[in-house]
Amino acid sequence: MTTVKAYASPSATDDLIATTIERREVGPNDVLIEIKFAGICHSDIHTVRGDWGPQQYPLVPGHEIAGVVTQVGSAVTKHAVGDRVGVGCMVNSCKECANCLKGEEQYCLKGMVGTYGAVDRDGTITQGGYSSHVVVTEDFVVRIPEGLDLDVAAPLLCAGITTYSPLRHWGAGPGKKVAVVGLGGLGHMAVKLAHAMGADVTVLSQSLKKQEDGLRLGADHYYATSDENTFKELAGTFDLIINTVSASIDISSYLQLLALEGALVNVGAPAEPLPVNAFALIGGRRSFAGSMIGGIRETQEMLDFCAEHGIGAEIEVIPAEKINDAYERVLASDVRYRFVIDTATL
Repeated sequence: MTTVKAYASPSATDDLIATTIERREVGPNDVLIEIKFAGICHSDIHTVRGDWGPQQYPLVPGHEIAGVVTQVGSAVTKHAVGDRVGVGCMVNSCKECANCLKGEEQYCLKGMVGTYGAVDRDGTITQGGYSSHVVVTEDFVVRIPEGLDLDVAAPLLCAGITTYSPLRHWGAGPGKKVAVVGLGGLGHMAVKLAHAMGADVTVLSQSLKKQEDGLRLGADHYYATSDENTFKELAGTFDLIINTVSASIDISSYLQLLALEGALVNVGAPAEPLPVNAFALIGGRRSFAGSMIGGIRETQEMLDFCAEHGIGAEIEVIPAEKINDAYERVLASDVRYRFVIDTATL
C-alpha cells in the first residue's frame, strides 16, 4: 500500500477535508497515475451527501481525472511512463458479459465498478480523483491526445462522454435538430459536441441569462423554458433532446417538442422520479430514453474527436481548499461551466 494526499468527505453532512488514503501497490496490469487535475461533477455532490443512497465514509470523490503515468505493471502494454492519460467514471468491470464484450463496459451486467464509492473486484472500496495519485487497471485508462490541455480535458471524462455517447447513438449530425436542456457542466459540452457534429443546436434554459454564452459555444438558437410561448412555438420541432439537468422537470411537456419518432434522452440524474404521461409518447411514436457515460472505446473516440475539433470544457481551476465553496456554487448554478481542482494544491 502507498499513502497519498486526498480530500475526503467524512460523512454525508460534513465538509470535505484534507487527509491521506491508501492506494494499492501497482500490480502486473495496473497503471499508477500522478493526477494533475480533477473535475468536480454534480454527481460527486449527490454521492457524498447520500442523495443516491448510503455511502461508506471517508469517501474521496472525483471521476474526471487527468494526469501522467508514473509507473506501469510488468504486463501493461497500452500505456507507458510519461503518457498523458485520463480516468472517467469507472475503473473496472467483469470484462466477460455480453455488454463488456461489446465494449459497453458501463452497462456491465454484473455492475461496472465506479471510480469512487464502489466495491472493486478485490473487495476494497474505490476512492476517486480528489487525490494526488490513483492506481487503475490499464483497460480503464484512456489516452489524452496532445491537442488537449489536461485541465480542460479532465471534465471530458464524465461531462464529455456523458453527452457524446447519446449524441452519437441517436445520430446527431447534419440535417438533425438537437435541443439541449440546461446549460451547465453537461449542457455546455452537449452544445459544443452537437455543433461540431454538424447538427442544428438549440439550448432550452430556464432563462436567457446565459444566451450569449450558449451562442458562443455553438448553439444556433436559445429559448427560455420559463416562457410558456416556447413550448407552443417549438412543438414538434426536434429529432433529439438531451436533458442534462439533475432536477425534476415536466418531461411530458418536453416530449411534445419532439418531431415524429424523436427521442428525449435523459443524462441528468435527479434523485426523484420523472413521471411521464403515456399520451406524450404515443402521440408521435416518441421515445423517452436514458444514457450513461460510454465504454472505454467510445471514451477514447470522444477524446480524439475533441482534440480534432479543438473542444475542451469551459473551466474554472481552483485550489483544493476551495472545494467546499465550489460545491455550494455548483448547487447555486454559479459556475461556467466546470470546476477543476489543481491537485498540486493538495
